[in-house]
Amino acid sequence: MDIPFFRILLMCSTAMVAGCETLPRSGPDHGAIQAQATDSIVEKTGDAQRSAMAYAFLDLTPHVLSYVKDPGIGSLNRSFGGGRGGAPEILVGVGDVIQVTIFESAAGGLFIPADAGSRPGNFVNLPQQTVDKRGYISVPYAGQILAAGRSLPQIQTEIEAKLANRAIEPQAVVAFIERNATSAAVVGEVNAPNKLDINESGDRILDLISRAGGLKYPGYESFITLQRGGRSAKVYFNAIIANPQENIYVAPGDTLYVDREQRSFQAFGASGLSGEFKFDQEELTLAQGVGKAGGLLDSRADPGQVFVYRLESRTALEEMGIDSTRFDPSAKQIPTIYRTNFRDPSGYFLAQKFKLRSEDIVYISNADSVELVKFLTVLNSVTSTVSGVSGDARFTRNHAVSLSKGFNVTLDE
Repeated sequence: MDIPFFRILLMCSTAMVAGCETLPRSGPDHGAIQAQATDSIVEKTGDAQRSAMAYAFLDLTPHVLSYVKDPGIGSLNRSFGGGRGGAPEILVGVGDVIQVTIFESAAGGLFIPADAGSRPGNFVNLPQQTVDKRGYISVPYAGQILAAGRSLPQIQTEIEAKLANRAIEPQAVVAFIERNATSAAVVGEVNAPNKLDINESGDRILDLISRAGGLKYPGYESFITLQRGGRSAKVYFNAIIANPQENIYVAPGDTLYVDREQRSFQAFGASGLSGEFKFDQEELTLAQGVGKAGGLLDSRADPGQVFVYRLESRTALEEMGIDSTRFDPSAKQIPTIYRTNFRDPSGYFLAQKFKLRSEDIVYISNADSVELVKFLTVLNSVTSTVSGVSGDARFTRNHAVSLSKGFNVTLDE
């Protein structure tokens, strides 16, 4: 009676070994990852199969690593220029308050009365004026003077020219009293958001952030967006620190927005910990990321099958040797999986140089032996259950036979 049972059990076990999808696991099998890649660079390439989403598969080697670069998110220098000619000239704007002082070489002129010999100087201060919305100020005997969009020396020259035939060798001095149009705003995650006047010597990005109280959060979590004249560019704060060319001059009317973005990666599979992990430093390598996730579990992990999922630039993949024509031609980024072999001692050095990016996924595959243990566990549970059922059936039948004899009832055996 037990022979058919073992035949059935053998058939079930063979089917389960052939198709391990029936066994529990925390992610895809490493063989499926490689086999279903649209294009790959590996030492031994298997038969390619089409997957639901096209992706590239690469073994992490020194050659591949040389083309893996931080794509960055923007450049202030490329977007607005680095200000090689020095600080931008501060021009008068609408809303600025200025004062005009006029000097004459002798008393008895247009502005200096003849009895002004006892005065310390032959000059007169005109009342302070706000540049009107048309950009003009008014100077007696000179009329309307265009001020907006011009430098102080340019305004002085025009005033002197218009008074030359009426005053005695007139000289004009124009000075800022209050600058409302020559300021820049610093907002967002700084300690003292404010609208700040730009110094005539020029202020750079870091100067204004410092005057606004500095960053609220660490530099590796901070990003700077510069808005100017309808355009904007965003840059990683630490990129400004690392590259002085990104620390460009601020222009009047600029807005600096500082925002916080906590970068993170996710880890799954045969690691000590699974979940989302924050970057707690400026750069995080694959080796450091695996360490944050608890390392590789001795009882489960396959050290030769550690994967990183990310979107990689088409240009970088082409430089690595991937045939990009097999992917969507309109896509600038291509889904990519990198594989690292921690069985190879050099794999640790590569992992120390491979920098993780925000939103990367690190997946550590189970070892093949773990799948065998899972199968044997399932097999043991099946045999235990079937054996228990058979034993219960025999026990019930024996008791039924005993009862039938006691009641003179014949059971058909």
